[in-house]
Amino acid sequence: MFFSQAGARPQMWEVSPSEHKKWVEVFKACDEDNKGYLSREDFKVAVVMLFGYKPSKIEADSVMSSVDPNTSGILLEGFLNIVRQKKEVQLYRNEIRHIFTAFDRHYRGYLTLEDFTKAFRQVAPKLPERIILEVFSFSGTNNFQE
Repeated sequence: MFFSQAGARPQMWEVSPSEHKKWVEVFKACDEDNKGYLSREDFKVAVVMLFGYKPSKIEADSVMSSVDPNTSGILLEGFLNIVRQKKEVQLYRNEIRHIFTAFDRHYRGYLTLEDFTKAFRQVAPKLPERIILEVFSFSGTNNFQE
């Protein structure tokens, strides 16, 4: 859903001091009236500032439902955790996209069985062909798409 999809396992990523400072600055800039938390609308503005898109209603609902009922919004620590998780997922997806693109040698947006086999022959030359065929057929189509 918001932070990950089935099977996605983002790697732990260390936040640099400058990145952490940027996130805190965005929190402060979006905290209307210096109330110490981000409202739903404040959160949406912060996501636009950090990730370049407006979160969907479902995404905002998901985040707001995780807020402590004793507070009126997302506190700084919670915001930093949300941003860290979102950044880790973003980096993981970029890594997957990069690997897929390396195997999609004809830039079609999908891998044929031939592409898939060539890719595995390069990275795992001793892998039995039946395993490659099983993995490819697991995709449920004649192509393995990004």
